[in-house]
Amino acid sequence: MTTEPNRYADFETLRTQALTLRREGLSLRQIRDRLKIFNNDLLHRLVKGEPPPEWTKRPRAKDDLRARARELRTQGMTYDQIQVELGCSKSSISLWVRDLPKPERKRTQEQASEIARRGWEPTMRRREEERQATKRAAGDEIGTLSERELFLLGVGLYWAEGTKDKPHARRERVSFVNSDPGMVRVFTAWLDLLDIPAERRTYSLMIHESADVAAAEDYWAEVVGVDPARFGRTTLKRHNPKTVRKNVGAEYRGCLVVRVLGGAELYRRIEGAWCGIVGAVPVTPRGNRT
Repeated sequence: MTTEPNRYADFETLRTQALTLRREGLSLRQIRDRLKIFNNDLLHRLVKGEPPPEWTKRPRAKDDLRARARELRTQGMTYDQIQVELGCSKSSISLWVRDLPKPERKRTQEQASEIARRGWEPTMRRREEERQATKRAAGDEIGTLSERELFLLGVGLYWAEGTKDKPHARRERVSFVNSDPGMVRVFTAWLDLLDIPAERRTYSLMIHESADVAAAEDYWAEVVGVDPARFGRTTLKRHNPKTVRKNVGAEYRGCLVVRVLGGAELYRRIEGAWCGIVGAVPVTPRGNRT
């Protein structure tokens, strides 16, 4: 039996020939046909370490995008701006340009915040319009209060915001404190409903020492419809330097204290009515709750 000569025996000679052809610009297919080497593994070993000629490289679809992204980055664009310009993902942009220096910030933090705020303005206006529309609709549903409704409302209002009697401290007196003018007006209307005369009502102010006390007294006097001279001694709250106060400015007017002289009997009526309200609330059996 005859055997074919081993044409692959002299590896170094073949490698020298293959590298020479590779450097001349031949492709692997051309080198294979020229040297008659049809073993792909051997062919790749012969040209190992020698880069293929440029004309054999297959162009990639994103090469142009990558080059353009790098160009835009060097011009100072952010990832978001490059994404808008090229329409590709920020993850791809990051891979393409992460070796480039970050562009210098062209805006101050305040300017950036202002731009962001302006962008949110249409959304905030829409939300505010929806908020106000909901409030108006809820207000329109109330209509006119009956005397019974006002009475029950006043009892609940006092029990939430008024002074209450305690077993350890007898306080059968009527004293209502609040900073909301609307609540003060409702409480005043409730006293009118109960025929509490004006001479049995006293008023005083609780306010921070740094506020405009005279202006606040004038404001509350107008709310309850009395002369500011009717106001008793103002209670001043001392400033704590460790506390950052939020209730500052022209809108801060402290709290109004409304007291009823000789109010023990009225207090008892309030507490009794509140107990009646609690007792009248229907109790749903635990098993029926959803």
